[in-house]
Amino acid sequence: MKTIFEKSVAGREGCWPCEGMAEEAYIPKELLRDGDVGLPSASELDVVRHFTRLSQRNFGVDGNFYPLGSCTMKYNPKFTEVVAAMPGFTRLHPVLPQLRGAGGLCQGALEVMYETESLLCEITGMSAFTLHPMAGAHGELTGVMLMAAYHKDRGNKKTKVIVPDSAHGTNPASAAIAGFDVVSVESKDGIVDPAALAEVLDDEVAGMMMTCPNTLGLFEKNLPEIVKMLRKVDALLYYDGANLNAIMGKMRVGDVGFDIVHLNLHKTFATPHGGGGPGSGPVGVSEKVAPFLPISRVAKREDGRYFLDYDQPKSIGYVAPFYGNFGVYLKAYAYILRLGGKGLTRATENAVLAANYMRKRLCDHFEVPYNRICMHEFVASASEQAKKGVHALDFAKGLLDKGYHAPTVYFPLIVPEAIMIEPTETENKETLDQFCDDLIELAGLVDSNPEALTSAPVTLPVTRLDETKAARSMELTDDL
Repeated sequence: MKTIFEKSVAGREGCWPCEGMAEEAYIPKELLRDGDVGLPSASELDVVRHFTRLSQRNFGVDGNFYPLGSCTMKYNPKFTEVVAAMPGFTRLHPVLPQLRGAGGLCQGALEVMYETESLLCEITGMSAFTLHPMAGAHGELTGVMLMAAYHKDRGNKKTKVIVPDSAHGTNPASAAIAGFDVVSVESKDGIVDPAALAEVLDDEVAGMMMTCPNTLGLFEKNLPEIVKMLRKVDALLYYDGANLNAIMGKMRVGDVGFDIVHLNLHKTFATPHGGGGPGSGPVGVSEKVAPFLPISRVAKREDGRYFLDYDQPKSIGYVAPFYGNFGVYLKAYAYILRLGGKGLTRATENAVLAANYMRKRLCDHFEVPYNRICMHEFVASASEQAKKGVHALDFAKGLLDKGYHAPTVYFPLIVPEAIMIEPTETENKETLDQFCDDLIELAGLVDSNPEALTSAPVTLPVTRLDETKAARSMELTDDL
């Protein structure tokens, strides 16, 4: 498909507001450019068709099943877009006065922030939240910075953060960026082993970052013992919210001993994900960590009005401009209110049911290293197929030809040839069955026609690439 620049035809343009009218008649002369702006020349219809066709070549949850393990790519309900588009929200500006007269100019927005924080506290069991972090990884970094501030305030000499080998992939980076040494701890039978933890746990450990359930889709049943061990050295327990969709409404992480939690609103609470975002990564904390939350914090006066409280002497300061991605947590707020407690719990139950259903359907055709009751996702392995020259990547490419976005592959690293599948709660049984049927059909090609897999995809605009050459000989500019 040609780029819009390649489709450009000199002199072609969209219609001006009035035929024959000079630009100066409706654009002030001082605002007109003197030279070429370097944009393509195309009619309005050319532009509309070009970008419409591009959108049709993309994979998205509105058009394709998106079983991307660890990413919770579930359907984004459209009513939340309607809420976020209400003029009372879209016409606000973050520097409007908080209080003026009886109601102020942005009391509604402040109330949304205050209520969203309160709902997230109720869902997670934490004492306080900040909505400022603008993505999951940003929330992680904020959480580890809070951990550092807590220990600095107490005079603790802490230099290390423990990250299990089954944790979410960005955890080590977040800890390192915050200035900590990262210590890995190996899993046993798919979960954190207290004996292995004891070998690396000492007075220099600031905390431990856990994903529960972990990236294998397994619940960390040793959690009570782990909490006791960390408490003995005043180490904080951090919860990566990537997999909250497995326990939402069933377990409050604050109740079981977690001190810090980041949430991915673009995962668990159905706001747009990735390029359709932006994201949002609120961070919740236990009472002892609350004084260090970023500024500002939304507070409520005795007369019922809301304001932004900057009087937080122990705060880590600003982590984002203004107050985070307001439109994102506004959508999450609407989603939470629409589902309510029962609806959120039901979403969790359906997500776990769907994952276990697919695990059972596929376990006779792929190795499932930890083939027991999982949570919202499971990890299969193409290690047996790899012995015959067909790898996890080949199955991912083959699924593209079937019309699916590929699952996560080669992660977690502790499973060779990993194929990580997360169906979420929003897919119906027919979709799950069709996906399983198609994946089983691809597995049958390993013996009958392996070239059909190793050459896939063949139906997409871009077919199998030389990935090594692409990495070593990148072309990052367009000379047109």
